[in-house]
Amino acid sequence: GHAAGLQIEPVRQTAMHAWHVQQGARMVNGGLWRRPHSYPRAGESEFDAANREALNVRSCVGVVDVSTLGKIELQGRDVAEFLNRMYCNRWDTLQVGRCRYGLMLREDGIVLDDGTTSRLADQHYLMTTTTVNAVKVMQNIELLLQNDWPDLEVFATSVTEQWAAAAISGPNARALLSTLLGMDLSNTAFPFLAVAECQLRTASGNIPARLFRMSYSGESAYEVHVPASQGLAMWEAIISAGEPLGIMPYGTEAMSTLRIEKGHVVVGAEADGRTTADDLGMGKLVTAAKWCIGKPLLNRPDLTRPDRWQLVGLTALDGAEMPRAAKLVEDPDSALPNAMLGHVTAWCWSPNLNAWLALDLLAAGRQRHGQTLWAVSPLANAKIRVRVSAPCFIDPDGERLRV
Repeated sequence: GHAAGLQIEPVRQTAMHAWHVQQGARMVNGGLWRRPHSYPRAGESEFDAANREALNVRSCVGVVDVSTLGKIELQGRDVAEFLNRMYCNRWDTLQVGRCRYGLMLREDGIVLDDGTTSRLADQHYLMTTTTVNAVKVMQNIELLLQNDWPDLEVFATSVTEQWAAAAISGPNARALLSTLLGMDLSNTAFPFLAVAECQLRTASGNIPARLFRMSYSGESAYEVHVPASQGLAMWEAIISAGEPLGIMPYGTEAMSTLRIEKGHVVVGAEADGRTTADDLGMGKLVTAAKWCIGKPLLNRPDLTRPDRWQLVGLTALDGAEMPRAAKLVEDPDSALPNAMLGHVTAWCWSPNLNAWLALDLLAAGRQRHGQTLWAVSPLANAKIRVRVSAPCFIDPDGERLRV
């Protein structure tokens, strides 16, 4: 119609938006939110800025605005049972003060969304979803509770806008937060996947906060959630405390680089509406001892074929740059039509490994680790050799995030 420019769609801004703009961040859209892509310095390209930010996370400490994640409060006596039915992994064993990664399936067995859910009290949980699927997951929860399982005592409330959130990642993350929180952050007192309510010291006084020890970067990391009205105060306190430790804010581009280096999947790229948990290397999350949405249809012949496209990692060879959205073939000079074995879902220059990396969905991918294939992009007139590997390029045993 007549809508154009800023009027064409709603615009959401986090509590720290003005700070990002003042720091020269290039802002991009993400699920109707405005998010920092990177923070270029004078004379620095966005590409160089993102690489600097990604390097700093793994060597010092970085902070990223993750307020846009979907947040849903779940309360009631039957929340654990509800989560067991919604997620493919198990939830009735989750203790108070702990969080867990969860994977949701559609009714046809295809991956719908992923995120974490934390148990804040006996009958009080907080679910986080991907930014892009926050509304879809909330709608699905309401549908299930009102139509399918009205007998369950579960009360769901979307609180995405009520909480501002920051993820602090890197070797110095614990040291930074120790200066702002009056609590023991040692591995014994606050291990990986722990959750606690606390007080965060800011220039204007203490503010209530929720602390989660979880990591999307693969480094030692924490998330801090505070009421949105206190989001800027939290952010400025983190930046101030982190300056002696080499802190840098980082944006979505560096976040993407870090997740590719770790082989973490995202909805829309790897979980593209056609992939199962097993395709993404997470088949073990589908708990055999319980039912969940989508599980009955996972055994359909087409979803268990040995030549399913599976998640793998790719490294560009011969010093070549990874082509954008490339297709994988055995022989780039084969007569047309050249059989496509898979396609690149995400790619980046890794400043931490000094290599072009990619994630790829590849036919019988896990059987092809170590093979050399060709990544071709006719539109870019590019073809390069790539080596197939497991999708995690850095710290595959996850030792860093448990330090």
